[in-house]
Amino acid sequence: MLKTNTKAPTFNLNSTDGKIYSLKDSIGKYVVLYFYPKDDTPGCTIETNDFNKLLPKLEKLNCDVFGISKDNLKSHYKFKEKYKIKFDLLSDVELNILKKYKVWAKKKFMGREFMGIVRTTFLIDPEGKIVKIWDNVKVKDHAKKVIDTLKSI
Repeated sequence: MLKTNTKAPTFNLNSTDGKIYSLKDSIGKYVVLYFYPKDDTPGCTIETNDFNKLLPKLEKLNCDVFGISKDNLKSHYKFKEKYKIKFDLLSDVELNILKKYKVWAKKKFMGREFMGIVRTTFLIDPEGKIVKIWDNVKVKDHAKKVIDTLKSI
């Protein structure tokens, strides 16, 4: 597991804005990276819609938001359009960044084990350091907790 007060691993990923996003693009701003299992599934939709609804507050706090999953860009575009998501989703189909951030792990569901994304959120400061990690996130009110943490920094 990554630790707070350490440098966030840098990366380059395909983004729904049609470009390649690099964590370096957000130097000087706070960044919320939330890793979620799958586009357009119940928990992931709630979490994404909550971040979307609270985006103006996050932007006022000088914060960028990015959702990351292993879904491809085509899936991300459909998800983004369906729910009118105003921030970019990043695609990690090769699992490189998921593994770098240690969110690709063994999961259990209904008696079976499989590899998947453990719902995790990282808050990164303007210098690129991890200031807070939420792991095994419960989606209800999670985006609000992220804002409360940002306000308290």
